[in-house]
This record gives sequence, structure tokens and C-alpha cells, in this order.
Amino acid sequence: MWRRKAAEFRHVKYFGILILAALFASLAFSEDFKTTTGKVYKNATVSRVEGDGIVLKTEKGIVKVYFTELPQDVQEQFHWAKPEPPREPFYRRLVTAAVAQDPAALAKIIAVGSSVIATIALVTNYIRSRRKPTTRIQRRRALDRSR
Repeated sequence: MWRRKAAEFRHVKYFGILILAALFASLAFSEDFKTTTGKVYKNATVSRVEGDGIVLKTEKGIVKVYFTELPQDVQEQFHWAKPEPPREPFYRRLVTAAVAQDPAALAKIIAVGSSVIATIALVTNYIRSRRKPTTRIQRRRALDRSR
């Protein structure tokens, strides 16, 4: 029985040492982070790295600092590359290229677009006019006739 308690005590002792080692390791990895605006986070540990920034644990609390606010060397340390600006839509490039070649091209594009819209409106109105209007009374009469 005594040996059993001694073995349990040994496991608890090693577990306690493991916890203390983890705590001291987290203190050893704390560092100061300075943003490009001049704000300094002292003794901060990196809690997690996200796609747009890092989450820091400081004595005052938890703070998320975006990569755009950090200096270039810190951005490179966390393997963050500045995203490319969104590209211009393809239709805008086509229109600007066409207008650059022929000034009347913009008027042609507007005319074609408005004719397409008018055609769609005419077809929709034709389909609606050919449909038989149904009301509750007409549905009831149709059901009475089928019985």
C-alpha cells in the first residue's frame, strides 16, 4: 500500500514539474511588439496566428494586432505577405479599351444594352398576357367541373 502511494506521489510530482516548466517556457517566449503607429505591447506572448493578424496575451489582456500594423520584419517572421489588390473586372477593361479605340463605342454599348433590356421586357409582357389569370373563384369552378 505504501509503495502504491509513493508511485502516485511520484506521478503528481512529475506532473507539477511539467506544469512549472510550461509556465516558465511561456515566460521565456514573451517579447515586446511595437506597431508602426508606435504602440508597444510589453511581455506579450503570441496566443495564435490568424490570417490577418496575431493575437497577443499581455498583462492587460488579450489583443489582436493586424499584420498591416506591424513592421515588415515581424510580418516576415510570421510568413505574412501583403495581399494583392483586387483586379479590375474584365468588362471594365473591355469597355475602356473599346472607348479608347473608338469614341462612339460607348454609345454603341449603351444602345445594345438598352435594346437587350427592352427585348426582355417585351417578351416578359407577352408571356404574362398569354397566361390565363386565375382567381379563387376560377379555381373553385374548375374543381367543381372536374368532380
